[in-house]
Amino acid sequence: MPQIELYFAIAIVVVIMLATSIRILKEYERAVVFRLGRFKGSRGPGLVILIPFWIERMQRVSLRVVVNDVTPQDVITKDNVSVSVNAVLTFRVTEPDRAVIEVEEFGFAISQIAQTTLRSVLGRAELDDLLSERDKLNKDLEDIIKKQCEPWGVEVLSMEIKHVDLPAEMQRAMAKQAEAERERRAKVVHAEGEFESAEVLTNAAEILSQTPTSVQLRFLQALVEVSAEKNSTVIFPIPIDLLTPFMNKDNKQDTEKE
Repeated sequence: MPQIELYFAIAIVVVIMLATSIRILKEYERAVVFRLGRFKGSRGPGLVILIPFWIERMQRVSLRVVVNDVTPQDVITKDNVSVSVNAVLTFRVTEPDRAVIEVEEFGFAISQIAQTTLRSVLGRAELDDLLSERDKLNKDLEDIIKKQCEPWGVEVLSMEIKHVDLPAEMQRAMAKQAEAERERRAKVVHAEGEFESAEVLTNAAEILSQTPTSVQLRFLQALVEVSAEKNSTVIFPIPIDLLTPFMNKDNKQDTEKE
């Protein structure tokens, strides 16, 4: 019996040693190892052997890209317009040891920094810039967050504004402004067309005035174009110049008879 108890105790010790000394890490994971509370380096991936009985402890860190949806923030722009803005933050851990040692829960810390940076940067911009200059604002957000997260061994890949929620009254005002702008452009285009048409007609009139016959030819051409519509009645004047030869001929015949 004492031998059985001894074997049982040994088996328990072996199980505890294996449970506290062997870890298997995936390809995208790293182990930050502490020995009696002191940092001893990073290990992995694959099989990681630790000193048993919790003399060495490890903390897993994923190296995969993390896409974090930043909570919508209420922002008052530079021109005093209240909007709700949310964004997408993309980052990854490049130095697991610093991500564990330098900051507590780096994911939560980065999320909080992203929220405060989003409010501060967009609060310095006007509404028109927020809607039309997103690339510049995204670059400013990315640079600020990247500078703050770099000491933690975290690389910020991008920070992009996802959606801007405008108040209903502001949407109506912007719709009216856009409609007025379209009407202004339509009137300008119409005026430019009228101006160009007047220039072309003036040039055509100058050319036709140089040869009177061309005026008659243009008149006959217009008559042909109008007569193509067979369901219409066309009344047009006959130029006197066309009848002059016949009138002179009749007068000559009457003179001879007399």
